[in-house]
Amino acid sequence: MDSQSSLIKNHNSSRSAWLSRSPAAVVVAAAAASSEEGAGLSFNMRAIEDVEEDGRDLRKPLLRKGVWYAMQEKGPGQLDLLGSSRILRNSSVAVLLSVLVVALGPIQYGFICGYTSPTEDDIISDLGLSLSQYSIFGSLVNVGAMVGAIVSGHMTEYVGRKGSLMIAAVPNVIGWLAISFAKDSLFLYIGRLLGGFGVGVISYVVPVYIAEVSPQNMRGTLGSVNQLSVTVGVLLAYLFGVFVSWRILAILGSLPCLILIPGLFFIPESPRWLAKIGLNKEFEATLQVLRGLDTDISLEVDEIKSSVASTDKTTIRFGELKQKRYWFPLMVGIGLLMLRQLSGINGVLFYATTIFESAGISSSDVATVGVGAIQVLATAGTTWLPDKVGRRLLLIVSSSTMTLSLLVVAVAFYVESSTSEDSKLYSIMGILSAVGLVAFVVAFALGMGSVPWVIMSEILPANIKGLSGSMATLANWTTTWVITVTANLLLDWSSGGTFTIYTVVAACTLVFVVLFVPETKGRTLEEIQSAFR
Repeated sequence: MDSQSSLIKNHNSSRSAWLSRSPAAVVVAAAAASSEEGAGLSFNMRAIEDVEEDGRDLRKPLLRKGVWYAMQEKGPGQLDLLGSSRILRNSSVAVLLSVLVVALGPIQYGFICGYTSPTEDDIISDLGLSLSQYSIFGSLVNVGAMVGAIVSGHMTEYVGRKGSLMIAAVPNVIGWLAISFAKDSLFLYIGRLLGGFGVGVISYVVPVYIAEVSPQNMRGTLGSVNQLSVTVGVLLAYLFGVFVSWRILAILGSLPCLILIPGLFFIPESPRWLAKIGLNKEFEATLQVLRGLDTDISLEVDEIKSSVASTDKTTIRFGELKQKRYWFPLMVGIGLLMLRQLSGINGVLFYATTIFESAGISSSDVATVGVGAIQVLATAGTTWLPDKVGRRLLLIVSSSTMTLSLLVVAVAFYVESSTSEDSKLYSIMGILSAVGLVAFVVAFALGMGSVPWVIMSEILPANIKGLSGSMATLANWTTTWVITVTANLLLDWSSGGTFTIYTVVAACTLVFVVLFVPETKGRTLEEIQSAFR
């Protein structure tokens, strides 16, 4: 064991010099670390992640300081000159601004999900694609996201949360440009894969960053901003898709990440990550800015340092994930993320226009935009609920309502398929299926949209967060790919049958929540994670 840990430590030290010069190489390092774990090697987190005195540690912030931290370093006098002292004394301003900046990432996520719905007919016509080829194009974002998910956990440990978002933003922009200038399916596929990689990283990093910078009493509400931003991105794709061509829409899709890149220079790094890598001065200064300059942070500082000290000394083997303290929170996180996707939400969002056409609704584009708008309103209206009524209750209400609404849609499609298109019953069933879809989207937004990501970022133990976070995000994107690649084909087979399958999954989700999901409302991250020990 000792010789093996020493070998890994020496190997990492030898790589640190060139890795520190090349941010892109972090992806290679993260993939290598994942392969080491997959081979069943035991690794000592202290040996791999220890912050050495000589500065040769593999983990370094890619974006060292946010502007606020740099301003605080100047002292109160300089802050007054910059006009920032009064603003930063408010305990919520810095956190809110940080969350708004990183929320550009989920907007990008939502835009790439919604892009395929209004553009299907035009892209198939312009490039001569078949339905199967377009389904592949739609699903490739999930393949790219799987790769992003695999490296995301380790990437965040090597270069920090901000650095990971920077690395994720660049391929997103390149991917959208490739789609915009595509002359055949090859460039469409390449662009979709690149965008998917960035989204895979973003989908893990943003919830973790928000959870780590948010105070306990705001963590649920601010965590819901992640899903709200996704719904805003979907709506923007639906809305702009009605008025502009698919090539212009792809250009518009690159804007969130183009704004995110400079925005990352103005926000602080996660204080918990800074504490974990031993940058204690920056950790305390960052936490002080996030909580307000007049706030006493001594208790929170002690809690975080104590948590970091206890996890740093823990030796983790891949096989030790069998311990309940590890497998149970991992099972809950993976289970929630997989079930939320298997309920068919991305199939509905990706191909909403096609679904409404199948329901006999003539203005399918308008109906699709309406669904996007309702999803945004429903999500925005429920962002305060996780911190008021609790995560678990929201999931129970959400999954039960999803089950009922999907059942209504399935029955409506079954009846419609056996009815003449000229009959009044056919029109009624079309309206009923549309109402059921709207109810499904609202129910999803109520809990299953945002809460699984919030819980995942809260319950995963700090000392395996990189590994377990990658596993959970990979599971999410694998099931998303399955739904996306099969949704169009299943709808072509039987609309009623498709929604019957989704109904059964939603019912299983309700059972899973009741049996396994714990309540995390009103508890610090350290308290939540220690409860599984």
